Amino acid sequence: MTHTKIMLRLVSLLLRRKWDVCIAVVGTIVQVIGALYLPILIGQAIDVAIDEGKVNFVSLSTILGRMLIVILFAALAQWWTPRAYSRMTYEAMRDLRQSLFAKIHRLPIGFLDAQTVGDLLSRLTTDTEQLSDGILMVFNQLLSGILMIVGVFIMMARLDGAMMLLVITLTPLSLIVARFIAQKSYQLFKQQTLMRGAQTQFIEESVNQQTVIQLLNGQSTIFKQFQQLNTQYVHYSQQAIFYSSTVNPMTRFVNALIYALLAGIGAWRIVRGALSVGELTVFLNYANQYTKPFNDISSVLSELQGAIACAERLFELLDVSERETTRGRSIDSETLQGQIEFQSVTFSYHQGQNLINDLNFIAPAGSRIAIVGPTGAGKSTLINLLMRFYDVQKGAILLDGVPITTYDLTSLREQIGMVLQDTWLVSGSIHDNIAFAAPHLTREQVIHAAKMAHADTFIRQLPQGYDTHLIDADNLLSQGQRQLLAIARVFALKPKILLLDEATASIDTRTELLVQQAFEQLMVERTSFIIAHRLSTIQSADLILVMDKGQIVEQGTHDTLMAQQGFYWQMQQTLNINHDLQK
Repeated sequence: MTHTKIMLRLVSLLLRRKWDVCIAVVGTIVQVIGALYLPILIGQAIDVAIDEGKVNFVSLSTILGRMLIVILFAALAQWWTPRAYSRMTYEAMRDLRQSLFAKIHRLPIGFLDAQTVGDLLSRLTTDTEQLSDGILMVFNQLLSGILMIVGVFIMMARLDGAMMLLVITLTPLSLIVARFIAQKSYQLFKQQTLMRGAQTQFIEESVNQQTVIQLLNGQSTIFKQFQQLNTQYVHYSQQAIFYSSTVNPMTRFVNALIYALLAGIGAWRIVRGALSVGELTVFLNYANQYTKPFNDISSVLSELQGAIACAERLFELLDVSERETTRGRSIDSETLQGQIEFQSVTFSYHQGQNLINDLNFIAPAGSRIAIVGPTGAGKSTLINLLMRFYDVQKGAILLDGVPITTYDLTSLREQIGMVLQDTWLVSGSIHDNIAFAAPHLTREQVIHAAKMAHADTFIRQLPQGYDTHLIDADNLLSQGQRQLLAIARVFALKPKILLLDEATASIDTRTELLVQQAFEQLMVERTSFIIAHRLSTIQSADLILVMDKGQIVEQGTHDTLMAQQGFYWQMQQTLNINHDLQK
């Protein structure tokens, strides 16, 4: 995306606040008019008071009165204009953050899987903050600078055309210097934002995995990796700040030379009678005002490079294609049976590396399907495809004989309940967590769902029962209790299809029994897909899908598969051996 397109998008975002824009523009114009008119009054005051004994006090008093009025109006404008700019900018950034946050929750899971959490956090926080700082500087100084340059150009032309041409001829020198430095600093600011995202991601990962790091004594390794990232970030930051900070002194040096040259030529013209002292004072004031916006704009340009680099990352995220979720037929939960069929399904996470090839099976409505196989066999991928976190490349998945791609995505997911081994709870009350997907539920309905999941007893033992606020659920609840809450959340939804990961390795025996009872009750009259780990679950399944390398290598009941003495039989022998060793 080009700089021009980025700037146009930023301007369109800001121009949505039309009232603030009008206030800011009017205030800026008032400031510029005041800045242009004040030197004229100063020059007039000098000319009526320059000769000894010939001071025109009447004219001087009138001029001083006008100066006071101009200063008051300019001061007022300087007070309200920044407020309007700030309100316009921060409200625009608020809307942009909200758009980005909403965008993240609409993006395909496949895209999010390819991103780092730290980078996404950096875009939503640091990048938007740096962008707002840059925008404030640009609109506080750029508009007034441009108006000042145009106004001063006109006023200098009226005073002395020859000296005005000299100013215009020499001024581009500072612009050339500023442009060269700005191009270099932009690349460095862009690298700085990328490294900041990588650093944020690394910090987030290391904090989340602190237990594992300390267990493996990996503190020194983590520190060295962070030190390397931090050093790179500091390097790009220092380079970017150095190049951007040289713009202002370089342009000021060039402009000081121009000012000195004009003062010398102006004095020579006074001696020849071509200018008065007051006119030279006005002209030099204008010359200073003419070059000052270039100094400000050069500073803005360096800041703008960092803002554009951040805006580019934000707009890249906003422009990512979304999956269509609203078009399609709605599902009638009253008539839905829940039969699932995979027809010649082929899928790959990476092009040319198929994980699933020509997969076919039928799960009758209300049946229990156990999915077994070694790690990487494709068990979780089936779950992802059923939830439409990913779409198949070939073939189709049918729900009651209808391809799931023809259903409204929200409507489809309302009919699917999922409980994973790694449960997720939000910061909020127990009630809020159970009713997360159905906020309209009453307390009685939430309690009923908790009782069905065997979670009511331990909930009532918490300090505030269902109103207990969960901030750090890992410390307040055990893994088994968290899973029971996740099961209660599914009971509250009453879906027709279940996707369950019944792993209970980190749960004590008593809680494991409660979880299994909750699972059994949850699966009644529902089509259930279970990533099975327990022998009892596998044996009671209506259909067992044995997967290996993305293929269903065997399918049938437990007794049928054992009689075949194939891949499934070998897995059971390994399971029995491990069970004996644990004894």
